[in-house]
Amino acid sequence: MTVNWFRATALFGLSVCLTFPIAAYTENTGNLVIAGHGPELATVEALARAFEKANPRTYVDLMWDDNSKPLELVKAGLAHLAVTGAEDPALAATQIGWDGIGILVHLSNFTKEVTKQQVADIFSGKIKEWSELGGPETKILLIDRPRNQNVREAFETQLGIAGKIPNTAKVIGRDEQVVKTVVGTLPPLSAAAYLSLSTGLSVVSSGVAVRLLPVDKIEPEVPTVKDGRYSLRRPLLMLSKKEPNSLVEAFARFALSAPGQAIVGETYIPMSSK
Repeated sequence: MTVNWFRATALFGLSVCLTFPIAAYTENTGNLVIAGHGPELATVEALARAFEKANPRTYVDLMWDDNSKPLELVKAGLAHLAVTGAEDPALAATQIGWDGIGILVHLSNFTKEVTKQQVADIFSGKIKEWSELGGPETKILLIDRPRNQNVREAFETQLGIAGKIPNTAKVIGRDEQVVKTVVGTLPPLSAAAYLSLSTGLSVVSSGVAVRLLPVDKIEPEVPTVKDGRYSLRRPLLMLSKKEPNSLVEAFARFALSAPGQAIVGETYIPMSSK
């Protein structure tokens, strides 16, 4: 397995980090290793660099690889924290934010809304044409995500369709490529994809020819994800061994502090108000 290590000071978020109060965190020292393999990398790296800035005698290394198994790395003692979207009974979990899961379609798809059950039926292959949902007379092109992505695990689990997404679905890893594929799919096909809500809202607001479907009559928006009205969401979790570790606990506190939540809120939905 090839492991990528990130330690260089990042310009990403640096202007924010420089304004953070330092005194509250200066007692922490040591080295912290955080493992992951999902799209949370930019957020976790920004948290790590800000934590280091506030704690000059600490070092945070990110062990990030698409083919890694972060939970196993923590259990084996090779990492202190694993970033994931599902709990593990053998590990302690700290939630630092939410990620909504948006259902993305082409702007020309006039399907008004779907229920959660209909989303499950779409992605398990039971519903094959948009006309069955009051939409256009086009077949549904399913876009799935790689098995190692946290969003896929959460999506399948919530809908009860683990192992049921057809093998004919087009598997795409990067959100940007998912959006391009939805935009570029032409009749007689019309695509259905799922992706991080932050990405979906961003591309919709920037004028890309896509839209997000309401689910159970609830619009996919930050407030509705935060309060649970929009049910397609996943927690952003950090998992660690249950044994006390002062540096792990300090990093968790920082991630839940006002500065940490401001960083989380740049991409995901924070636990507290920004």
